Amino acid sequence: MDRKLEHIEYNKSTEQLAQFAKALAHPTRIAILKYLKEQSCCFTGDLVDIFPLAQSTISQHLKELKNADLIQGELNPPKIKYCINQKKWQLAQELFNDFFTSFNSQLNCKI
Repeated sequence: MDRKLEHIEYNKSTEQLAQFAKALAHPTRIAILKYLKEQSCCFTGDLVDIFPLAQSTISQHLKELKNADLIQGELNPPKIKYCINQKKWQLAQELFNDFFTSFNSQLNCKI
């Protein structure tokens, strides 16, 4: 059976939402964000002291959050201070809210 595959174009907000979702797709990253919300900022070493993970693992999670721009870092040699990127966090909230709200009136699966 042949299926016709259609090319789907994604707009910028769809791609941004997917990037945020990917960054949030791990419980440790969510916990890091919750910690940052309470502390306003922290150093990598602070997170290593709190989470039962290796420094390299914490750094990898920070890298994923930073790649999505959900956090930002300020270099204070030899340390990096991290905080939530408030502008991008607001955008993430808006995109997720729009995404979930758009489904509310259209969920009519009748299986």
